Amino acid sequence: MYGAIIHAPGDVRREERPDPTLLEPTDAIVRTVAACVCGSDLWRYRGIADVPEPTPIGHEICGVVTAIGADVRTVAVGDFVVGGFNPSDGTCALCAKGATANCLHGARYDGAQAEQVRIPHADGTLVATPSMPEDDLVPSLLALSDVMCTGWHAAVSAGVTEGSTVAVVGDGAVGLCAVLAAVQLGASTVIAMSRHAPRQEVARRFGATHVIAERGEDGAAAVKELTDGIGADCVLECVGTEDARHQALAVVRDGGAIGLVGVPHGDLPVNELFWRNVGLRGGPANCAAYLPELLEKVLTREIEPGLVFDLELPLAEIGEAYAAMDERRAIKVLVRP
Repeated sequence: MYGAIIHAPGDVRREERPDPTLLEPTDAIVRTVAACVCGSDLWRYRGIADVPEPTPIGHEICGVVTAIGADVRTVAVGDFVVGGFNPSDGTCALCAKGATANCLHGARYDGAQAEQVRIPHADGTLVATPSMPEDDLVPSLLALSDVMCTGWHAAVSAGVTEGSTVAVVGDGAVGLCAVLAAVQLGASTVIAMSRHAPRQEVARRFGATHVIAERGEDGAAAVKELTDGIGADCVLECVGTEDARHQALAVVRDGGAIGLVGVPHGDLPVNELFWRNVGLRGGPANCAAYLPELLEKVLTREIEPGLVFDLELPLAEIGEAYAAMDERRAIKVLVRP
């Protein structure tokens, strides 16, 4: 089979790899229907995270089960499935509490930008659709493997409820899905902080009530003007840089909360959080806990998170897929084998 291999910063190639095999009785093999490039993949592509040796890359997938281990019970060969980016067994003490991202026996994919992928902990990780989905649903189903669950996690972590005022820092795929999540959870005011017209349009289609292009002090002032002069009840930080984290702190109200899902590359001043009574929660999304509800919303066409995909390329052009996202020519790239 063929899959994506990152060799060094700026160097991702489609190369031949061994076909995956069942290593554990809890494994499944999935033939990829669609995969994609994630913003977190760009940390290695940009040289911010190390690439010590050529490594398979990618962690978002939907596709068709082609083989299952002897202990797999919840999916069958021929099922169309979506799997969260962080495999979990669904049986440990943390999974039982919904903290599936921190499964005591958690695992990783061995590069999901590939024609086939071995899925560890198939029963706890994969969710099957009732039947083969229509092709126009594939982008939204793929979005559930990471960005929609991660945007949802940001909103849940920040405590978004009916009537909340919400500001979203970041207009990548996760930030846009966080806008959609906040709307779904009942927020009355949803402010997307975005400078880019195509991304602003998606935010509005997802239900953002306001769009603010300013940053820093000007951005904070604009948010406060929309929130009775105090800032947003909930801020969803979906970037991970130090600037984004400081922006989140600048726009949250005293006594509010920040949902932090951007992969961390910066600090937040703990003393300011303390004196302002600002809550901080977040981390990797509990995909397995969120997938059943979000899958139902996609299948009934209540939500369409697949709108974040604005470029589709074949796996043979995986290098261009990375370049397009790195250069912000695309919000998110869907990759077909």
